[in-house]
Amino acid sequence: MRIRRTHPRIALAVTALAGSLLLSGCGGASSAAGKDGGGLEVVASFYPMEFLARQIGGAHVKVTDLTAPGVEPHDLELTAKQVATVQRADAVVYLKGLQPTVDKAVAQSHVKHAVDATAVSPLVDHHLDEGGEDETEAHDGEHGHEHGGATGDPHIWLDPTRYAAVARAVGAELAGIDPANAAEYQRNTDDLVARLGSLDQEFRDGLTGTATRTFVTSHAAFGYLAEHYGLEQVAINGVDPEAEPTPSRMAEIQRAAKENGATTVFFEALVSPKLADTVAADLGLKTAVLDPLEGIKEPDRDDYFSVMRQNLANLRAALGSR
Repeated sequence: MRIRRTHPRIALAVTALAGSLLLSGCGGASSAAGKDGGGLEVVASFYPMEFLARQIGGAHVKVTDLTAPGVEPHDLELTAKQVATVQRADAVVYLKGLQPTVDKAVAQSHVKHAVDATAVSPLVDHHLDEGGEDETEAHDGEHGHEHGGATGDPHIWLDPTRYAAVARAVGAELAGIDPANAAEYQRNTDDLVARLGSLDQEFRDGLTGTATRTFVTSHAAFGYLAEHYGLEQVAINGVDPEAEPTPSRMAEIQRAAKENGATTVFFEALVSPKLADTVAADLGLKTAVLDPLEGIKEPDRDDYFSVMRQNLANLRAALGSR
């Protein structure tokens, strides 16, 4: 993952949005038919937000994802056309702090309805294993993950229960904009939340009784997943999965892997496996993919649920499921 550096101009946008879930204004709700009669125009900042909007909105929404498939979300720079799309949207679904260029566009737009995922599921600081640096401090220093003065890991969608909470907020917002179809938005939300509940149970069952609870990853993206399912994430780097770890960090990883019986170094789908391959070779471990689901390479084939289930299968193999 190539990490975008925080720019000073972003501070104003973040401050303007701090603590907000809904950007509401006077003048009433948007037309239920959308501005061109073809459904509500909903803008999503990146894949996890797009998936919620499509699943809940169904035939009543037209969703625009600002981050194209296969593009690393942190690298996003909005074009003038995309900024205009945000400005004319009936609703925006985004995760504040992850993509500063989106935060700025939302702050400067006149969109009346926006759901900020971090206002629904507040970010949490996650730390590296013993002896390592504070993962979140380094992570946030690079990404600029600030929310009302607080910082934290943005990958809330990797915990299905947190993701379900955001889904409920999206459903409620769409119902408020388009009351004529509120019952359908509620049904879609209930169905999605139930599916996320089933996925949560699959993870609970699948990760019970494994030989080890520790996994090694090049990207410290799995703090919520590890916390929710009682696992320990050992991250090579807190920030950049392609950066070279220090010798002291390598020693810590080697010690943690040996003491906890770790077998695998995970890398992510949208970046080169070079670092993971190098570290795994040095430690005598295998490599495999653990996808942080920041984007989908092949949206016609995969979706949130299929990738999460593949993550579960890969974790079970690495942890030694019984």
